[in-house]
Amino acid sequence: MIPHIYIDRLRHHINEPVVLKGWLYNKRSSGKLQFLQVRDGTGIVQAVVSRADVGDEIFGRAEKTVQETSIIVTGTVREDKRSPLGVELHASNVEIVHLPTQPFPIAPKEHGTAFLMEQRHLWLRSSKQVAVLRVRAEIVRQIRNYFDERGFVLMDAPIFTPSACEGTTNLFQVDYFGEPAYLTQSGQLYGEAGAMALGRIYTFGPTFRAEKSKTRRHLTEFWMVEPEVAYLELDGDMDLAEDFLVNIVQGVLKTRRDELTILERDLSKLERVQKPFPRIRYEEALEILSKKGKTVPFGEDFGADEETAISEEFDRPVMIHRYPAAIKAFYMKHDPKDPRLALAVDVIAPEGFGEIIGGAQREDDLAVLEQRIAEHKLPREAFEWYLDLRRYGSVPHAGFGLGLERTVQWICGLHHVRETIPFPRMMGKIEP
Repeated sequence: MIPHIYIDRLRHHINEPVVLKGWLYNKRSSGKLQFLQVRDGTGIVQAVVSRADVGDEIFGRAEKTVQETSIIVTGTVREDKRSPLGVELHASNVEIVHLPTQPFPIAPKEHGTAFLMEQRHLWLRSSKQVAVLRVRAEIVRQIRNYFDERGFVLMDAPIFTPSACEGTTNLFQVDYFGEPAYLTQSGQLYGEAGAMALGRIYTFGPTFRAEKSKTRRHLTEFWMVEPEVAYLELDGDMDLAEDFLVNIVQGVLKTRRDELTILERDLSKLERVQKPFPRIRYEEALEILSKKGKTVPFGEDFGADEETAISEEFDRPVMIHRYPAAIKAFYMKHDPKDPRLALAVDVIAPEGFGEIIGGAQREDDLAVLEQRIAEHKLPREAFEWYLDLRRYGSVPHAGFGLGLERTVQWICGLHHVRETIPFPRMMGKIEP
């Protein structure tokens, strides 16, 4: 029986007969020859159909195929150095599994973004989108491997929550059997409970923010990985984030170089993502911005323009730490040397891709945390369980969150974050 081989494995079967199962991506003809571009999700290969070799019936079937016809091609793998794969298939048979009854909506030509977003379920079949999804899957694998191999325990945090990490302004409220609940904006608070039980944990799942933003960096539904570690302080948190990010980028470069090449990514810029990362205080970031003609008063957060301006000074991610406490979440510990500042860190990607990691040392003093909850006018009763973590065996602890989609956007070099997830959810966009 002739084996079914996926396109990305064809180079290991030169001069062997194989069966290829996929879809017609494109085709051209030259008299008695047809050149079928066949995709199967792992790549695209050219199948050459010769009338002299296959006869009129099979050649006629190949002629009938149109874009996205599902087909099974049997043939022999031949070396071809002109091919990106280094091989092509010399067909001996073509079977049509399904012939589309109308033209495929996305023709091999330029289309507007709005149209492509409406056809997202079909746009995913394009070579670029397939490459993005493969890189995304690899980033997820690298993330899980990094933590699993270092003794972290995966802990699942709830998606329905009775309260918010940072207030409810940007949360989606839902009815939970007559009571208000929220779609989670972070698994962090539950991760802290896990760290007190297991020492080192990470949560990894979907998160939701009802932020009314239409920038190229924002989604309303996105994925976050959030490690939390007991007995860890800010410096150790920055060490962990740095090592983690280097491992992800270099791992993807090793395993998904072909996909990054399809995306026309400048690999030299990713190869520079090595330790150590520059670490600058918030005040130093203000000085950088001032020298570039962008004055930001002390106490204000950085927006996309400021993050881009800062990143232009470095060839790898930059860590900005010790932000003003007033602009950070209630649970962040203040710097004992300067109570105006929070022991927080943001990691800004190079090339203007913005913040990809936000982390901090958590406040571990019960009285201080109670005061913060009151100052932020948060419902005390919703946080009693969280305060219990400080009542029973409180220890210094820290963690961070990495946004998966922004990381995919950076590593792939994509202009808009909507291409980083199969079905993006944005303001005014919930279909398909």
